[in-house]
Amino acid sequence: MAGYSAAIADGCDILVKIDGDGQMDPALILSFVSPIIAGQADYVKGNRFFDPESLNGMPFIRLFGNAVLSFLTKLSTGYWHLFDPTNGYTAIHSEVAKLLPLEKISQRYFFETDILFRLSLQGAVAHDLPMSAHYADEESNLKIGKVIPEFLAKHFKNTAKRFFYRYVLRDFSLATIEFVLGMMLLVFGLAYGATHWYASVQTGTPATAGSVMIAALPLLTGIQFLLAFFNYDILAVPKRALHPALSHRSSIVLNIAERQKERA
Repeated sequence: MAGYSAAIADGCDILVKIDGDGQMDPALILSFVSPIIAGQADYVKGNRFFDPESLNGMPFIRLFGNAVLSFLTKLSTGYWHLFDPTNGYTAIHSEVAKLLPLEKISQRYFFETDILFRLSLQGAVAHDLPMSAHYADEESNLKIGKVIPEFLAKHFKNTAKRFFYRYVLRDFSLATIEFVLGMMLLVFGLAYGATHWYASVQTGTPATAGSVMIAALPLLTGIQFLLAFFNYDILAVPKRALHPALSHRSSIVLNIAERQKERA
């Protein structure tokens, strides 16, 4: 984040971040910045899982952990097309980086994931770039058992924020109603069904057909509502890059400031 701030202050157009662990090839920089230069993306990140052949040297615990973290990241960011969220090889346009609240972004291992969450709130376009990682005999400092509770808490918090900002504060739509009704019906169906199932086990009396239907119908209807909501959310992934318009706006503001200075 200190590097981002310094690069923005120096007037850089595109900021590239490479981890210092020797696993990332600097020759890929041109591939990372090309979609941004072409106006197709605001943010480009690496994806080590695109080619199965390149995963031979990756430890199984990393494969499993990244799969779980990727799904949680899809929920908390809304970027359903992205994978490998903790990949540290990234590129971002400076105009988009200026929109990020750098002082609020999580540090350490959740940094890249929190960046994606902040970008999604701005409606930035993010792309995955297939890449290979070079693993030697180094030992990672990331301990899956220790970061899981932290990551779960932060993902839950970001998911709640994203839903509120996206579907309540900015755009209360049919998708919002589908989500709320879906959750209410799902919780009611589960609670009602579990209560009557427990009572049936305790008393040895089979539940009536009516009780089963009262539990099953809201449960199934709630699932359908939630599936409809997630279908809407997946289709709502940003597709138009922000930085061309932001750069144009900055140029206009700069020209106005220069004219005012000349008049003064």
